[in-house]
Amino acid sequence: MPENTPIRLNFNTRRALLFALTAERLSAFYEHGQWMTDKQGATLAQMWLSRSKLQLPLEERRLLSTLSDDFARELAGTLSREAGLYTAHEMMESLDADYAYASVVAQDLLEDCTRRLVEAGITE
Repeated sequence: MPENTPIRLNFNTRRALLFALTAERLSAFYEHGQWMTDKQGATLAQMWLSRSKLQLPLEERRLLSTLSDDFARELAGTLSREAGLYTAHEMMESLDADYAYASVVAQDLLEDCTRRLVEAGITE
């Protein structure tokens, strides 16, 4: 494959990206009391992807950013502050490569990411 040909992301990578963006948004909300913008989310996704020499079109990065914003706000709106902090912590811990396992909470949220992607028409 030529060096400048972007590597196509598979569904699981997109799902992980949605999960990570949601975790980052939720964590930032509880830490700073503000929501990141969709543009900030899309830029963050690009930074993460570029580290692995992966690319995703801006339109899809924006979609994932919007989906993560909707998901994070939904979580924050349905959980008490304490439960939200716990959820954000569990999600961030699950992103750590040194973390031995994904909690049941993180696994459930990852399944919710799957559902959201499928509903948005992202199936591959």
